[in-house]
Amino acid sequence: MEQGFIFPIDSTHKFDRMKDIKEFEVIIIGGSYAGLSAAMALGRSLRKVLIIDGGLPCNRQTPHSHNFITHDGDKPDEITKIARAEVLAYETVSFLEDTAVAGKKAGDGFTIVTTSGKAFQAKKLIFATGVKDSMPDIKGFAECWGISVVHCPYCHGYEFRGKTTGILANGARAFHLASLVNNLSNQLTILTNGKADFTNEQIIKLRHHNVSIIETAIEGIEHKDGFVERVIFSDGSSMPFDALYAAVPFTQHSDIPASLGCELTEHGHIKVGAFQETNVNGAYACGDSSNMMRSVALAVSTGNIAGAVVNGKLVEEQF
Repeated sequence: MEQGFIFPIDSTHKFDRMKDIKEFEVIIIGGSYAGLSAAMALGRSLRKVLIIDGGLPCNRQTPHSHNFITHDGDKPDEITKIARAEVLAYETVSFLEDTAVAGKKAGDGFTIVTTSGKAFQAKKLIFATGVKDSMPDIKGFAECWGISVVHCPYCHGYEFRGKTTGILANGARAFHLASLVNNLSNQLTILTNGKADFTNEQIIKLRHHNVSIIETAIEGIEHKDGFVERVIFSDGSSMPFDALYAAVPFTQHSDIPASLGCELTEHGHIKVGAFQETNVNGAYACGDSSNMMRSVALAVSTGNIAGAVVNGKLVEEQF
């Protein structure tokens, strides 16, 4: 998954000056799990595919990947290396280490331009671009993100079972996380980082399950190599923790979907239908950019669907 930015207002001139535009049937922007999965489905149907990836997956700090059958506990980059090797064994699939920075509709297809100035055209476009998490202004948070400050009990919860656990969130999101994590630890504290926002019914349930709430603002996180040791509060107090779950805002990792007119959901994901299609004819999206369930398994699944559906559309148009 890579970060992309559209060119400024004069970007059309950059397109006009492009020469030697290489043509493919499908361009996949993003070469992590979803993008590689889509490419495999297409490669097995002998489709001429280009994967463009800038080498910045969102889980690059995460030491181990979990809850993905056959790869449970493997390092994320090891899974990616194996997947890339398998996908590139299909002779019609190409991989470019570059960043897609601009895109436009071109006839019945798309033109994509990269940071290095290369231009490519394709009949179909698949976004596997992921999302970019926005780190809060809490010292130590970013260094722990994906290691011991995590987002998903299914991906990381088992490894922190029975540990002193905090939930850095508020309101409905905090309540939802607490309900999931409560099964993994009986030492659970919600850190709202400000005034708590719970209904009376939620507070009663949290108290019933011995989940405490701390409203004091958080100053920072003490850690060792990304592993949480203590949370420091603005009043000078501190509290030991082994792990924190956090709900952080995010933005799309690439501006290209929006520049092409792809609709977003109320939560900020690329809006797709049952078969990963966007509202822009010929453009599809898969993985984290289009689904709030962030996991390797789901990325692979939605990528596989997108690849198969795109091949089906090409068949309809060509047969």
